[in-house]
Amino acid sequence: MRFTPIPLIKIKSMDQLKKNKEFIAEYFSALSGTTKRPSMLSKYVSDPELSQHIDFFEAVFPLYEIYADEMTAEGNRVVVRARFRGKHEGDFNGIPPTHKQVEFAFAIGYEIEDGKIAHHWLLADQMSLMEQLGVAEAVAV
Repeated sequence: MRFTPIPLIKIKSMDQLKKNKEFIAEYFSALSGTTKRPSMLSKYVSDPELSQHIDFFEAVFPLYEIYADEMTAEGNRVVVRARFRGKHEGDFNGIPPTHKQVEFAFAIGYEIEDGKIAHHWLLADQMSLMEQLGVAEAVAV
């Protein structure tokens, strides 16, 4: 049986995918359960919309935690299936603080450019969040 060697460019590409995933894992670790200071965010994020999103959620759920359950990478993109956990301590789009602990699933995609998150997209289980805050009722399936 003869094995075909993997081209060097493919190895470099695989190494970059691993580095991108490690970068996002480090970012999750730095963000989770800590005060999200601008100096910390600027180390990882150049996307102003993501910074605003983080600032908003930090005001509503101080010291929130995020947990990566699964991570995939392709090119300069990393997609994470994850969980959010925090205590509702600030106004959330007109919902006054309930002081309830919440946990919900989300998926987020990042594009990494020049060693920072340059773009993102986010999908979150908002219905679960609203149920946990007591502003929506669970629907029987």
